[in-house]
Amino acid sequence: MDLASYAELAVRLVNTASLGHEGGDQLASLDGLRALVADREHLNQGITRSDLDALRMVRDEFRRFFVACSQGNGTEAAERLNELLIQFPVHPQLSGHDGQPWHVHFTESGSMSDKYAAGAAMGLAVRLAELGLHRFGVCQATPCTGVFMDTSPNRSRRYCSDRCTSRANVVAYRARKRGDEPDI
Repeated sequence: MDLASYAELAVRLVNTASLGHEGGDQLASLDGLRALVADREHLNQGITRSDLDALRMVRDEFRRFFVACSQGNGTEAAERLNELLIQFPVHPQLSGHDGQPWHVHFTESGSMSDKYAAGAAMGLAVRLAELGLHRFGVCQATPCTGVFMDTSPNRSRRYCSDRCTSRANVVAYRARKRGDEPDI
């Protein structure tokens, strides 16, 4: 079972908000929701307006989890995940879609948003137990507030994307350059 991909659902969902990136809220329409789950066959069927509204609310709850982690507040992070796990219970089911061998999906019952939220919450819970609190964070690039799950060997991730990493490196380079130039 690929728990990282389930946890990544939460990261992807939170990062659909504009949060300092151009393009605005990616969950402003059903088309945006379809794009979010386009690579997940078990999620991209039967999508409704209710799913869109539900996932926008759940997105805020997942964001609060990442913020709690980034602040080192393990108690709050665990409480938020436990509330989500109660609200969206997990129902494991064997699946053999797309010519893949049999594998476990966390849930196949309920609405599309129930499936998404249950899988994401369970994935985060397992990854939190495996990796620890400090592997979940909020992007440090200004003005971005995207989130990430750090699976790097040296626990060094600070940005949500390559784009934010590059942007931060350019800002740091320019600041160093300004500091190196003599005052005239």
